[in-house]
Amino acid sequence: MSAISRPPLFISYRRVSTAEQGKSGLGLEAQAAAISHAVAARGGQLLADFEEVQTGKGSDALDRRPILAEAMRTAKGRKATLIVSRLDRLSRNLHFVSGLIDRGVDLAVADMPKADKRMLQVFAMVGEWERDAIASRISAALQAKKARGEKVGNPESLQPRNGARASEAATFAAKLAPTLKAYKAQGLTQRQQVDQLNSVGIQTAKGGPWSLIQLQRVLGRCPSAAA
Repeated sequence: MSAISRPPLFISYRRVSTAEQGKSGLGLEAQAAAISHAVAARGGQLLADFEEVQTGKGSDALDRRPILAEAMRTAKGRKATLIVSRLDRLSRNLHFVSGLIDRGVDLAVADMPKADKRMLQVFAMVGEWERDAIASRISAALQAKKARGEKVGNPESLQPRNGARASEAATFAAKLAPTLKAYKAQGLTQRQQVDQLNSVGIQTAKGGPWSLIQLQRVLGRCPSAAA
């Protein structure tokens, strides 16, 4: 008689900072819903849930995240996978994410269903670069305003909505360009590239599946990827 296979086991971890609790998409309830959907889609079983409200700065050190440390110990002890709603709920620090992987805990991200450990490290690297790039742009804009003698401190005047969206779109296109260049080098058509992006779990800038029009918009913002 063959053994009955058990469903995959998961331990969920949810995190917000004090400032993030009211923001759409970052709240604990929204994270719980995303994790629940992902576990169900995998036919899995959620064994335990850990939540952490983080108030301090410089919080990428594991010793400042005692609930995460406990969640990892539980996952390892139960031979379960630690799952988060989004990778930035762990960190946007490549060293930190790589360190968690090196501790031997299996990781899963709800909005990256097909990402393996290597892909998670790549996305963490991109997240770290994007965080630093945003900080650098804001600092440069503030310095430019000060040099013109303008008042600083108003986020709406510093980053008008349309300009922010254009900047985010350009950043997203730039970080995706190496992948699209590789697809082009393999001889994939644009439709095949769309299928490949959806197959490996890479999402659009808005977090959804790819269409041909969306791919063409990205290529338009980064012509070198289409050459």
